[in-house]
Parts: sequence; C-alpha cells; structure tokens
Amino acid sequence: MRIAVIGGGPGGLYAAALLKRLDPAREITVWERNAPDDTFGFGVVLSDETLGGIEHADPEVYRALREEFVRWDDIDIVHRGRTLTSGGHGFAALGRRRLLAVLQERCAGLGVRLRFRAEAPPAAELAASHDLVVAADGVHSRTRAARPEVFGPRLATHRNRYIWLAAGFAFDAFRFEIAETEHGVMQLHGYPYAPDASTVIVETREEVWRAAGFDETDPADSVARCAKVFAEALGGRPLIARDSAWTAFRTVTNARWSHGNTVLLGDAAHTAHFSIGSGTKLAVEDALALAACVTEHPDLTAALAAYEAERRPVVESTQRAAAASLRWFEELAGRLDRPPRQFAFDLLTRSRRVTHDNLRLRDPEFTTGVEREFGCPPGTPPMFTPLSLRGLTLRNRVVVSAMDMYSAEDGLPGDFHLVHLGARALGGAGLVMTEMVCVSPHGRITPGCAGLYTPGHTAAWRRITDFVHRRSPGTAIGVQLGHSGRKGSTKLMWEGMDQPLDTGNWPLYAASPLPYLPGVSQVPQELHRAALTDLRGMFAAAARRAARAGFDLLELHCAHGYLLSGFLSPLTNRRTDAYGGSPEARLRFPLEVFDAVREAWPDERPMTVRLSATDWAPGGTTAEEAVEIARAFTAHGADAIDVSTGQVVADERPEFGRSYQTPYADRIRAELRVPVIAVGAISSWDDVNSLILAGRADLCALGRPHLYDPHWTLHAAAEQGYQGPGAPWPDPYRAGSRRPPTGRTDGPRPRLTLPPAT
Repeated sequence: MRIAVIGGGPGGLYAAALLKRLDPAREITVWERNAPDDTFGFGVVLSDETLGGIEHADPEVYRALREEFVRWDDIDIVHRGRTLTSGGHGFAALGRRRLLAVLQERCAGLGVRLRFRAEAPPAAELAASHDLVVAADGVHSRTRAARPEVFGPRLATHRNRYIWLAAGFAFDAFRFEIAETEHGVMQLHGYPYAPDASTVIVETREEVWRAAGFDETDPADSVARCAKVFAEALGGRPLIARDSAWTAFRTVTNARWSHGNTVLLGDAAHTAHFSIGSGTKLAVEDALALAACVTEHPDLTAALAAYEAERRPVVESTQRAAAASLRWFEELAGRLDRPPRQFAFDLLTRSRRVTHDNLRLRDPEFTTGVEREFGCPPGTPPMFTPLSLRGLTLRNRVVVSAMDMYSAEDGLPGDFHLVHLGARALGGAGLVMTEMVCVSPHGRITPGCAGLYTPGHTAAWRRITDFVHRRSPGTAIGVQLGHSGRKGSTKLMWEGMDQPLDTGNWPLYAASPLPYLPGVSQVPQELHRAALTDLRGMFAAAARRAARAGFDLLELHCAHGYLLSGFLSPLTNRRTDAYGGSPEARLRFPLEVFDAVREAWPDERPMTVRLSATDWAPGGTTAEEAVEIARAFTAHGADAIDVSTGQVVADERPEFGRSYQTPYADRIRAELRVPVIAVGAISSWDDVNSLILAGRADLCALGRPHLYDPHWTLHAAAEQGYQGPGAPWPDPYRAGSRRPPTGRTDGPRPRLTLPPAT
C-alpha cells in the first residue's frame, strides 16, 4: 500500500508513523514544504485522554514525549488587580518543536520517507499514483480548496484578533489576565511548556485592535506594546516572537472529509478555537482513528467512512465547546463587572466542558467561595436559591418550559391540562408555564391548541391554577399568550407538523403575505390598520382573562415565527408602511401589543417576553439586533426576557447542541443587566447550577426533561442531597424523597486482611 501524506505537522507525522508501525510493508511519504524545525507557535497542550491513546498505540512515542512534559494543575485568573486560583485541572504541555522532532525521529526510525522543503504535488496527482492520500495540510488546505464541490467546506472568520508569542520563563499556572486599556479590553492566555518557557497569546476585539493602532504597527512594535500592556504578568520581561503576526481565528467545517482515496485530517478537516487547547489534540486523535480504521477495514472506502463516523461526533462536540469559548472571549467586555469569583467561575465554565459539579470535584474550596459570593445558603445548590420578579418570588430557578400539548377542544383546557400542569407543579419547579395560549380562534396553531378568548376558557384555566396554588403552595404558574400568525391552521404535531389541515382550515393573518412552507402552507393575509387594532384588543382581553384565571406571571410570545415574531424578523416582515422596514418599525406593533397587555395585566404581577434571538438564516435577525429588541421590551416594562432562537423560517440551519441557545441569553443579560430565562437543550441539574452560578441566566426553562420526568426538580434536589425550602416535597410524596434502592445491599462486609503466614 502506497500512502502519501501532505503536511508534516503533528497530525500528518503521527498518522504516517502509526500507519507504518501497524504495517511495515506500507510505503509512506510525507511532504512538508517547510524545514524540519520551522513551526508557528511555541507550546502545545495535550489532554490525559489523548496521551492515553498515544501510550496505547505507540509506547515509544509516549515515552519520548513523557520526558518532555511540563505539568500543572492550577488556573490563575487575573482581573482588576485580583488573582483567583482554581486547582485540580491537570494539564500537560511541551514545545511544538520538540513534539515535531519526536515524531520526525519516530517516522525516520520506522522507514517513513520525509521530504522537507518540498511542496507536495496536488492531491489529485498523488491520488492517481498512491492508494491513500492523507491531506494534513492545515487550515489553509490546498487539497480542500481544490475540490470545494466535494468536501463542502464552510469557513467562518471571527471578530477577535490574536498573536502567538512566548515568554522566556515558566508561568506558575495556566494564566488568564484581563487588561482594560484606553482603547478597550485585551486578554492574555499563557501557559508553561518548558521549565524556562511559556506560550503567550494576546487577544482582543477587531475594533480595539484598530483603535490601538496595531493594524499599522510593524510586528516588532506590536510585540513590544503587548509586553508593556501585560508588564506585571511578565515581570517586566520581553515577549518573544517567531514569525508572529496578528490574525483572526477561522473555524473550518466540511460536509465530507474524504473523496475517493483522499482524506482530510486535522485542521484541514476542522478547527476549534485555541482557547480550549484543541488543535493538536484533535489532529493527533484523528491520526489514531485513521490508522486504526485503515488497518481494521481492508476496503479503503469502508475505512474512510468508519474514520469519519468515529471522529465527526467527537469533533463537532469539541467545536461546539470551542465556539462557546470563542464567543465568551469575543464578548468579554460585557462580563467585566460581574463579582470577582463569579467572573472567574464564568470563565472556567465558558465552554460547558467544565461544570459546577465537575469544578466542585476539582476544587471544592474555590466552588464554595463562588457560591458564598452568589448568596447560596450553606448546602444550597444555586438552582434552589429564590428569585424575585416584581411582586412574585420564585422559590427556585427551574421553569417548566411552555410546550404545546395540542389536547384542547375548541380552545378549552380539560382534564389533560389539569393533570399535565398539576403533575409538573407537584414536581417542584419554581414556575410552571402553560403552552402558548391563543388569543382568538384564528390565532390557534392547530385545532388542539388552548385559548383564552371566552369566559369558559377563563373558568377552565382557573380550575388549573387553583389546583396548583392549593396542592403545590409556593409553585407559580404562568401563562404564555400568543397568536399563530402564518403558522396556524395546521394538523396536530403527531399527524403532520406544520402541514395544513385537510379540511376545516381557517384564514391566516401575518405581517406579510408569505407562506411558511412555500407551495404547501396557506398564504396569510397581510394585517392592515383596523385588523391590527382588533388584534391588540384581543391580546389585552386575553390578559384580563388570564388575571381573573389566577395566573401569577404572563409571557408574551414574540418568538418562533408566530404572529408577533413575524413582525420582528426581516425575513417575514416585508411591509412598506409604519410597521415594516427598519428594526424600529418592525418593533412597533409588538411593542403596541406589549403595552396594551401590560396595562391590562395587574401591576404587581411580572410580565416576560419570549424572543427568537437569531433566525439561524441569512438576512434574518442577528444576535446584535436581538439585544436591541430586548432593550426595547425592557424599556417598556418587561421584567425578564425568555431567550429562545429560530423556528421563524423553514429553511433555518440551527447549530444544535447542549444548551446551544444559552449564549444568546447570556449576551442579553450581560449587555442589558436584565433578568433572562435560558432555554434550549438544558437537561441536567449540573448545567442549571452552572448557568445560574456563572451569571449567564437567572432562570432555566426545561421542556423535554419534564416530559420524561414530571418530578425532575424534586429528583434533582434528592440527587444533590438538598432538603431545603427551594424544593419541598408535597406531603403525600414525602416518603419518596429518597432514591429507592436498586439492588442487593446485604452482601458480606469487607473483613480484615490478615498478614501472610510465616
């Protein structure tokens, strides 16, 4: 088997070494256009998991690397003259040049041909003369660029500029330092990689970089100025450059990683922001998987498919974590006023890889200090601290998210709703939300949607709120008011989501006459002045009924492409009158409705607004615009913003993942200092504690976890050993407040170990 490797970085070299070691008969050549000791950067970080894989696959490489490692456990966070240290993290780093030298020596010893200062022939040419071509040619991969129609690359350049430098001494720990300069915020990422050397990355927003004049200075001046900004961290010592230049990070993804006998590896296939130390780690792990799959599958097509199937989920998970970390540093300026320990905790948990529970295991003293500063009573997890909104105090931070049940008749909630909402109220959440309750018959999504447009509806809802208040005292129940807009008159979800009814359709109304599913959905009628006035009155009337029905909180649904959301998004609002065009004009009608509802709703009861903070589609609402929309509702009296995303247009491309919508809530909270409700794939109590303690959200709304377990909140309390006022068990259920045993516990106890007989 003849194998060509394009690129002599860690990923390419390690793939060559493993492929040769697993089958010495393979003829392997590595092309590297640079000299053997040419490299960007200085130190690289490898995780224990990656090192374990290296040790298993090639003990000789592992032994050579082990002798070079610098290890440390602490992270120092320096902000506004104060240093906070968190321990127990466990890093291993070494010089990039030394890593390359070890891998080069291993390749040479195994008989791999190394061709330095040699530009590789094009991948297509190599593919014709070799059995396998491994394209490890980096973030600017010529192989990928030559066949975009095959690999389907997507490249995203981000807002921060950074420069990769070094210092001639070893930091005591991984160091994050924040500098607030006259031009804006700059940050330093530093870590030791040798007994006498550290990697130093200086990063800042593009606009700060330009304001400071770095775009016009030569590299030597940039390095000197960075050393001056972080003089205290460096002890007055200079920074060291090695062909260092300011650049913007680029995230690379590809629809496919292989074509024929050519496969992408490492940065050619994917990148993840350096702030989670993942580039070399991912490339080395790619090499391990590729070598294993090529050896395990005699058919190359099957081998490359297995390689991608194994690695893609891991890489995508890492990229989601890296994206969260990248955004955190891009939006750092909005977080600087957080209390010191909360700021440090927020930084440590920014990628969602480190969580509250995980950090408690690593450094319980640090975590306890953060909780104390936050105001957690001893033994109280953050999620069980109270929160007040206007005249309502919630006993904990858990919300049962609004979920459409499609089980009403003519808008009337019945026994199903009593049991569904009553069970979740008994389950311990601080706030239980209804589904979207429609303000008119033509405002329903489906025939099974609930309403609040008749006196009978008011009485039916009163039956439910009375049950919640009587049988689960301390639990609040909120109503979400909305109108389906262009997404109405459809079948029940399980009969065909977003599909029009076969018969009995009612007319639809929207900001503009645009169907949700072109060629499938009904074309809505554009709302004109008289109809807008009528609709505003319907919302106000529904709010008055909600008050009489006994709800504690009201949420106005301005998300997910329903009627009010349709006015906010430029993708669904094409009006040319006073209600369309500019962001301010698109906000006009939703704000009119909000004002009418706020006037009708009792002053002492809080009111929230649910928004789609991004449409996940080109030309749609952006995160920046979402902040301004939230600012407008807050100025009109919203007590909290419920931050969701998407579902506005059918061709959206969401970036799904664990708590994937939280960064949008975090940004609104940081910029506006307004309480926010985070939603979207939050499923564990550990994530809830992390989000609350970090200051990224004030409440967390969970939907599907509460469908799986109506007593999710009480079980979360039991699993954390919490028995305080934030999660009291209903008296009839108190006997179940401990996890039942699941197996035998009557086995023999350990006995004394006797010394061996002499």
